[in-house]
Amino acid sequence: MAVSYLYGVACTTAIISGKYTTDGRPMIWKVRDSDYAKNSMKFYADGKFTYVGLINSEDSTGALIWGGANSAGFSIMNSASFNVNLDDTTSKKDLEGEFMRKALQQCASLSDFEALLNAESKPMGFAAHFGVIDAAGGAAFYEVNNHTFTKFDANNPAEAPNGYIIRTNFSFTGKKDIGYGFIRFQTAQDLFYTADAQHKMNYQTILHEFTRCFRNPVLNRDYRKEFSAIPAGNYFVNSDDLLSRSGTTSAILVQGVKPGEPTDLSTIWTMVGFPNTCVALPLWVREGDKLPRMVVRNRQGNSPLNSMSLELMDQCYPMKRSDGARYIQISKLFNLEKTGIVQKLEVMERNIFKVADEKVATWRSGKGKPGEVAQFYTWLDDVVAKTYLTELGVKE
Repeated sequence: MAVSYLYGVACTTAIISGKYTTDGRPMIWKVRDSDYAKNSMKFYADGKFTYVGLINSEDSTGALIWGGANSAGFSIMNSASFNVNLDDTTSKKDLEGEFMRKALQQCASLSDFEALLNAESKPMGFAAHFGVIDAAGGAAFYEVNNHTFTKFDANNPAEAPNGYIIRTNFSFTGKKDIGYGFIRFQTAQDLFYTADAQHKMNYQTILHEFTRCFRNPVLNRDYRKEFSAIPAGNYFVNSDDLLSRSGTTSAILVQGVKPGEPTDLSTIWTMVGFPNTCVALPLWVREGDKLPRMVVRNRQGNSPLNSMSLELMDQCYPMKRSDGARYIQISKLFNLEKTGIVQKLEVMERNIFKVADEKVATWRSGKGKPGEVAQFYTWLDDVVAKTYLTELGVKE
């Protein structure tokens, strides 16, 4: 597996108001960098609401959550901030995962979340941006430090003229020019601006064109476009400043609900592994703990999909020593022959998108039957296993 250097808890995140998406539903998006390469999804029924969350597979009890949604239509994710609490001497820190689980247990709205923040004992142990959406159309980022929080509302044109807000690893309320992710922030800004101008602000665009973006704005190069036109070969690029890089462990996008829709039908699109080697699968809180086998922690201590994704990621980062671990063999992902890992995954994903959209439209209309979600998960497990084992040549 590739080595993560500087980016232990770094992430690229965004919230989008439903007023600006193509289908009118709000979204939250997170590309997660972590020291924990093994990720899984878990269903919970231990709070006021049931919920599904992204966890570190090593966290066998699922005590910490790094993004998810609950049955009330409330969803949350975070990114770390490195320019707040700079002069704070408290030892209380890194409590964001615990807090997000508490929020999913208890909150149905942005106002509930704000009340939860206000009720936290100070210092809170937070240095983060929390992105939140709810079933009433609320969409906001909260820049949080040990003692205070500041809300940035995606529905407020003065704060989000185009209906979206992006955060990487520095806070606008923190000390200027300190933090990480300034280049990633620029990349995300360019992507969102273009998608908005082209009226393409939807989950498919974000999963394919954003999460798997290979643009470097400093060098003015788009490696995906460039190497998709070149025959496969021994080509490498430095992935440090890409949205998905050597320390990226997973991604999650939650497509919320419109006001009046069943609140347990927020769609949790998750890549439980390195996004360039991991397929995106849709999950719902509806029908409880019957999640796809591929994304759930098994007896070996990891989700099967994450394990297969890591096997492919290892092939993409063959140089293990020192700085070599930052270089990705780009033609493993994209090439003229269309045999790259991403190219094959996206063929499968387009089929999943089509079937999932048809299914969830039926469920939103109230015409679904009990057990249909579980049946769909069984189909997903079969499709994923077939693609990875036969077309991509991995071992489950």
